[in-house]
Amino acid sequence: MAIHHGRNTEDVKIATSTPSRGTHSTHSTGNSARTTALIGSTALVFGVALAAANLRPAVTSLAPLLEEVRTSVGAGHAWASALTAVPVVCFGVAGVVAPWLGARFGLARAVGSALVLITVGLLLRVLGHGAFASAAVLGGTLVACAGIAVGNVLLPVVVKQSFPNRLGLMTGVYMASLSAGGGLGAAVSAPLSDALGDWRMALGAWALLGAAALAAWSLGARHAPGAVAAAPPRPVGSLLRDRLAWTVTVFFGLQALFAYVVMGWLPEVLIDAGVDRTTAGVHLAITSLFGVPLGLLLPPLAVRARSQSVVIVLTTALGAAGIAGLLAAPSAAPLLWTLLIGFGMGGVFPLAITLIALRTGDPADTAALSAMTQSAGYLIGALGPFLFGLLRGLTGGWTTSLVLVLVVLAVQACFGWAAGRPGTVRSS
Repeated sequence: MAIHHGRNTEDVKIATSTPSRGTHSTHSTGNSARTTALIGSTALVFGVALAAANLRPAVTSLAPLLEEVRTSVGAGHAWASALTAVPVVCFGVAGVVAPWLGARFGLARAVGSALVLITVGLLLRVLGHGAFASAAVLGGTLVACAGIAVGNVLLPVVVKQSFPNRLGLMTGVYMASLSAGGGLGAAVSAPLSDALGDWRMALGAWALLGAAALAAWSLGARHAPGAVAAAPPRPVGSLLRDRLAWTVTVFFGLQALFAYVVMGWLPEVLIDAGVDRTTAGVHLAITSLFGVPLGLLLPPLAVRARSQSVVIVLTTALGAAGIAGLLAAPSAAPLLWTLLIGFGMGGVFPLAITLIALRTGDPADTAALSAMTQSAGYLIGALGPFLFGLLRGLTGGWTTSLVLVLVVLAVQACFGWAAGRPGTVRSS
């Protein structure tokens, strides 16, 4: 369990721009050409941005309409709890195979296929009627989230491989686009459902964003022929003995747990506090849109800093203050509680993504740690939405559920402090 400390920012920049261990030159086409990094062009920047914008609407667009969808398909509260947990479980399971897909088919095809799954899944979940309606919503969400899981793992690898000298900036673009997509999904779905008179039309409309991203990705994602080939992915098992890798993974999982509780249940908590459905959706959008400025600001600063521990703990504390406000006086200042939660959620997530690059020495380790954090980490995170809803059903209120979130955030601060200390993982 080796942890290597004392590595400065310049070392990180050098590591991201040099060939990875075990690389080899290739001048052939076909399979070997697909193992090279994608060309870091302006078109790829747009492709990454639009692809990232599709990684949250499948979840956030559903949250403001969850009660309407549940009653429409004739399902119970257990179904709603399972539906909010399905995306995170899917992220964990599908994330394991993402590095293999990237190596086998190339990043261009793997991410493109992920966008196809997202688009098709968003359509499938609104096509079911009658006895098949609830199964269609679950199944379509599962398909869409399988594509999201692949994008979650591989897009950070694209950023590190294709933009080694602009790691902080491109991580910020990725994070800001991801947050903007999530915010739009939350803010627009309820008004769109009211305007169209049908939640199916409102949710299905997000497939258009997937189609747009697929077109942009197809134009911008090009492997460089004759370039140094990217290293084959290291198996996730190569990091299982590394203490730092597990620290980053648990931290990632806890922040995912918090984020998906918020994305899945915040509108319902606010509605029970007297906020109308459309405003509750806007509040959820605010929590996601916080990630846009924070996603642009924090990653470049994090790359330059020796340690990220203090900012992780501070942003976590702000999120905890928002949850405490919802617990103590939910109707007193719902916007303030939302702003605090948004700062905590939107600040920690870009730092968690940035740590995956900062705690690895080359793209192969980045892919392995990304797969580990977004498989084991998301499986940890999946417990949150399910338990939050289950406790609500058992107790008839939100108090126990919100106390659970406060405990999770306290543990997150501890693991975040450790993960933020300088060092790199070492595969075995």
